[in-house]
Amino acid sequence: MWREIIPVLIVCSCVSSAAAQEGLHRHSTLLLPAPVADAGDFDEVVVPISELRLALGVEATFGTGFCLDAPCRFIGTNYHVAAMAQPHKIRGETVVQRYLASGPEDDGATVNDVPASGPMKYTLIRDLAIFELRHPLRHHHGLTFALGELHVGQRVDIYVYPKEPFDPLRRLRRFVGTYRGETRTGLLAFNYGLSSGETIRPGSSGGIVVDGDTRQIVGVLNGVDRDDEAIALAVPIQSLADFVSKVQPFLAQSVFSSTTKISPVSADLYPKFIPPSADVPRHRLAEPYDVTVLREKAQFLADSMRNFIAVQRLDWGSGDQEPAAHAVYEVRVIDGLQRFRSYPEGKRELEEIPSPPLNQSIVPAVEWSELPEMVGTELRLKVHQAPDATVNNRRMKIFQYYAAVEDAICRFRYSMDYILFKSNKTVTAACYGEVWTDDDANIIRISEHYELPGGRKIYHVVVTYGWLKRAGELPRLVPLTILAETRDKKHIDWCRGQFTDYQVFSSRVRIIANSQP
Repeated sequence: MWREIIPVLIVCSCVSSAAAQEGLHRHSTLLLPAPVADAGDFDEVVVPISELRLALGVEATFGTGFCLDAPCRFIGTNYHVAAMAQPHKIRGETVVQRYLASGPEDDGATVNDVPASGPMKYTLIRDLAIFELRHPLRHHHGLTFALGELHVGQRVDIYVYPKEPFDPLRRLRRFVGTYRGETRTGLLAFNYGLSSGETIRPGSSGGIVVDGDTRQIVGVLNGVDRDDEAIALAVPIQSLADFVSKVQPFLAQSVFSSTTKISPVSADLYPKFIPPSADVPRHRLAEPYDVTVLREKAQFLADSMRNFIAVQRLDWGSGDQEPAAHAVYEVRVIDGLQRFRSYPEGKRELEEIPSPPLNQSIVPAVEWSELPEMVGTELRLKVHQAPDATVNNRRMKIFQYYAAVEDAICRFRYSMDYILFKSNKTVTAACYGEVWTDDDANIIRISEHYELPGGRKIYHVVVTYGWLKRAGELPRLVPLTILAETRDKKHIDWCRGQFTDYQVFSSRVRIIANSQP
């Protein structure tokens, strides 16, 4: 057995060494420090990424990654690493999803030489990618991130897993450096000292740059200066925060201390609104101007979401635990009618998202469209404007609403699966919530809370909206995230969903009269 394995290791080492030598002369992307003894516990934060492919010979691709979140279920690295290496596993855990921050069609993309693959087009300031694992890496953890500006001369440590010459094993290496400034492309530049006369080697892309004092991550290593190999280049953490906020908004709220995005798990700003009791007037009273505008905007939002295709990713879990189930569906909405199919290869069309294989679960339905329509059209819904608020440095108008049981506006459906058959039960409940808008009354967030019969179980929904900007089209609001929770005493079950990969479509019919030639 050993005699059969040894030749394979020798071939891999030779191929990798050849690619590394070429990379040092042609490109400034891969960096490696020489051995340093005091790497500490950073081997629980930084991980090697590698992929072996059998073609005419053995092709090997190497890079570095790091734990993005505390449990280490998401691995951050560079775009050019993820584009070259598409590993099925990292440290033995299966990769279930890959997120790319850049690509050939990205705004500002330039052609860059990448060792072992040749020219590759992407945007340097967004040279980032994320691998999502099925399960967190055991005995690994993430660090905190620093979003503030660096000062010239600030000391840093660089942690990477380079490809070792003539050695199949990869070891964590550390380089000590100082901040030099920002490049014209927005990358961070660091002077770093050679160790035993060696520079940073190929395989190090995707490593981390850590503040020497706070031990917070300040950059993601992506290259060295072509003209000076003793200068390391890194993508700033703000770019990483923007990227994560776009592809994993729930993760971004737990990883980064501050973000300009509205939190998908944010709580309401004010206590529950209950309208004052009064005699019912014979004629409906006119609503304040701002409430009238809100209703018009809500109806417009509901109407604008009647035709689109998107990808909806869902996670289910309990309490503050990691997700216990995952699913991805393509959602297709035609004239307001919603249908699903498993993404990306599902053939069967579904009317509803199936419940995950859990004892208890909650599946959000069409709250993303029903909530704006309810605010816009249900005149029995009592709407009250609360004081404005500032959320993440953004001024928001806050509206509260309430509907009693007798208003018959809010309904909740229980679904019981008895294996041989299913039973559904729908109840009418009182409900209340908040609507957040910008200064122009564009809806950014809607929450809804049900007071279910029995007084113990409560159902919460929070939906966030954002602007979809496509070339040649006017910006339009679309749903971004949806959070659904049920609380029974101290037990919480939740489902978190996000919408990505939008395709907006519409149809236009024109009748042309027949005419004789």
